Amino acid sequence: MKIIELKETITASNDRDAEVLRGELKQKGTLLINLMASPGAGKTTLLERTIRDLKDKIHIAVMEADVDSDVDAVRIEKIGAKAVQAHTDGMCHMDAGMTRRALEGLGDEAFDLVVLENVGNLICPAEFDTGAGKRVMLLSVPEGDDKPLKYPLMFRVSDVLLITKTDVKPYFDFDFDACVARAKKLNPNVTVFAVSAKTGEGFAEWEDWLLNAVSDWKNQEMNF
Repeated sequence: MKIIELKETITASNDRDAEVLRGELKQKGTLLINLMASPGAGKTTLLERTIRDLKDKIHIAVMEADVDSDVDAVRIEKIGAKAVQAHTDGMCHMDAGMTRRALEGLGDEAFDLVVLENVGNLICPAEFDTGAGKRVMLLSVPEGDDKPLKYPLMFRVSDVLLITKTDVKPYFDFDFDACVARAKKLNPNVTVFAVSAKTGEGFAEWEDWLLNAVSDWKNQEMNF
């Protein structure tokens, strides 16, 4: 496992850099997903179960972005997926330049899917295009159903909303219908799945979406 030390790429051309990176990944047939959430929402746990379920169907790698430590990358490598830990030097997000450097840390191996587990918060990661083909966000039941009201940009830019930790819903006052309605008001095209990494609830639907997204990306690549 490699640890990549990153510093923020301060550039007004981040969007352009992201488009270039996205085009390169499309030519390779590699779908990059930007996975975003608050700390503790269950990003790494979700990835662990997803990788276990899909590792015999598609070739997956993970880039773990954090201000320090390699805890999450070690967890991913233990289940048999290649991982690189990207230290962001205290920055609260990844941008396109930082993502490119982290991708280089994975080497020349061909992957169907690379997941960037972004730094944990609901503000900065939504503001910076990393070059990903899809953006997926997690909202855990304990966080509350009002988060679309408090962090609207994150919901506007995400292709998928995963409502996680549904196994604890009997213990929290979380209104699923209200949460989904608020998210859909901000982003009518967002796809919503309710999932539990503990019980497996919703994972079949989430993983079907993921496999279709990888397939669609490769088909688009053939016509690029």
